[in-house]
Amino acid sequence: MDRLEGIKIFVRVVESGSFSAVARELGTGQPAISKQVAALEERLGAQLLMRTSRSLSLTEAGRDFYESAVPLISDLEAAESRVGSGQASPSGVLRVTAAPGFSRRYVVPKLPAFRARYPRVVVEMLVSERTRNLVEDGIDLAIRNGALSDSSLVARKIGESAVVAVASAEYLDRRGEPMRPGDFDHHDGVIFVSQDGPRPWTFASRAGVISYQPAAAFRSNDGEELRAAVLAGLGITQAPYWLFAADIRAGTVRRILRDREPPGIPISVVRPASRRQPGKVAVFVDFLAELLAETDD
Repeated sequence: MDRLEGIKIFVRVVESGSFSAVARELGTGQPAISKQVAALEERLGAQLLMRTSRSLSLTEAGRDFYESAVPLISDLEAAESRVGSGQASPSGVLRVTAAPGFSRRYVVPKLPAFRARYPRVVVEMLVSERTRNLVEDGIDLAIRNGALSDSSLVARKIGESAVVAVASAEYLDRRGEPMRPGDFDHHDGVIFVSQDGPRPWTFASRAGVISYQPAAAFRSNDGEELRAAVLAGLGITQAPYWLFAADIRAGTVRRILRDREPPGIPISVVRPASRRQPGKVAVFVDFLAELLAETDD
């Protein structure tokens, strides 16, 4: 068992490129991980990894052993999933990164259903507005909203979110409901602002997608701040549907100009190309795809 555990740890170190990342994943100290790999090298009588203060690299023997170990571990995990009740039972800590608003508003509220299906999987959600390095941070999966840049990561589009114009029911009762984009000239905008400046709104038209820059009553670079401003009655915003889904269902926020909504925002999951996709990752991706297949109505 110790030998097998050492092989598993070696494979994870290679995939993550970091002893510390594997230590965080397993909830132990970095010396313990180093000791396991060193013990494996001693048993094999060969150095598997070249270690420097800043990087790890495989030796020729290490690459040969890694390529042999990967199918061994994959076959073992598949066999473990088939035993017992005969149903797949993935297990372990699944480290996922996502934007804070999307995680809090869309993913976390759905996790009880995932937990009921896969009680042996522990989801560790690492929220961040910045794009994290999955390999260096030892992350299994990232959920990304919007177009993806070219990279060496393996990507899968799992759905998309409608882009909606919304305002609080109180605001619309007080100020009236816009019937076309030009009506926004007489309304207050709650605007997302990035490093490039205020983000314009987009709407579908017969000529294609048109852009409109509303006058701002409030601006923020954070989705939750925009939502709070809308709920407070400050004005109208355009945002992904998931940010206001619960408020729309409750009737406190109303969706306007539905016939002029632009194309949806793609939602994708990405993972390191050099890393195996264990069962815990596969079932979580499928679960997310099921959620996103739900309608926005």
